[in-house]
Amino acid sequence: MTIRLNSEISNYIQLSDKRYSYFSGNNYLGLSNHPEIKKAAKKSIDRYGLNFAAARQTTGTSEIHLELEKEISDFKNKEDAVVFASGYMANSILLHALKDRYTTIFTDEAAHPSIIDGIPRNTKQIHFFKHCDVQHLEDLLHQNKNKQALIITDGIFALTGEISPLNEIHPLADKYGAILVVDDAHATGVLGENGKGTPEYFHLQDAANIYQTETMSKAFGVYGGFISASKEIVSRIRENSRAYLASTSLPPPIVSAACTSVKIVRQQPQLRPALYKKANEIREGVIKLGFHTNEGPTPIIPIFFSSRDKARKLSGYLKENGIIVPCINYPVNMDKFIVRITVSVNHTRDQIEDLLVLLKQWRSKHGVT
Repeated sequence: MTIRLNSEISNYIQLSDKRYSYFSGNNYLGLSNHPEIKKAAKKSIDRYGLNFAAARQTTGTSEIHLELEKEISDFKNKEDAVVFASGYMANSILLHALKDRYTTIFTDEAAHPSIIDGIPRNTKQIHFFKHCDVQHLEDLLHQNKNKQALIITDGIFALTGEISPLNEIHPLADKYGAILVVDDAHATGVLGENGKGTPEYFHLQDAANIYQTETMSKAFGVYGGFISASKEIVSRIRENSRAYLASTSLPPPIVSAACTSVKIVRQQPQLRPALYKKANEIREGVIKLGFHTNEGPTPIIPIFFSSRDKARKLSGYLKENGIIVPCINYPVNMDKFIVRITVSVNHTRDQIEDLLVLLKQWRSKHGVT
């Protein structure tokens, strides 16, 4: 499904002259149009303009970039942080920064494309373990036990909403002396007591040899990527990363908006339980209707189909009845077709009830598989 927005996104969107209930995208905490964040962006335009028009290492670093990096490192309780143009770049930037510490990479077969694209070209060996299959990962690690290993996985898988079993992967990393990297694009702001992501969810936020790559374009509702880590790793990125050094710095309104967003996420922890409650209500309803979906607390609720045609028909039926839920055609190794429901804290009870009623009506006519 390709839609052409002519409004801001929230729990509703406007397409042409019709308003739709919106269960798509990744605006989990409803911050993409938060009034305080928009106000910060507007104020920043008045003071700094639209673009610093330079890379960070030349004349593109401003006081607000440094403020944002301080906000992030405080939020993550790390020594330092670095922000850059896009979350998609984060895995490439970090894997290059760590390149002298590994020779072999192990990654989930359903890894996000940014993980695959981010693997350095001179990496000697790449092994794919079965999706969330810790035993298969250990078998591969054992077969390569004399090599320097790096394990990289999504924290929350973007399509299925599954949480990677870091509580089982981390002990394997320790056992085999491996580095563990977590792409937490969909987990930052969502998982963990303080929203710090998948490691915090499993009480591993202070564990050694875990690194996260993160984005501000999902739960934070803004844009740009970041890595928060030790001063050593961040300095490596600032001094040696071509992607960082050759990129124009983030624009002023984005940086100021992100500063405000990080503060809101820290100051309003109640957003996460409210999000979980709404996600659980929809997930329980989907399961009761007999659809095949996942388990867990995440705001991504897929409905799985073995037929692309059936998935498209459900998505089309929902749109005809005023609800946007896309059928996903996504470059990830999946053997299922997905209608991907995503939940925002802004969704109302009426919207949730309408969605479940329409799913029940469609199921009664077409079945669930």
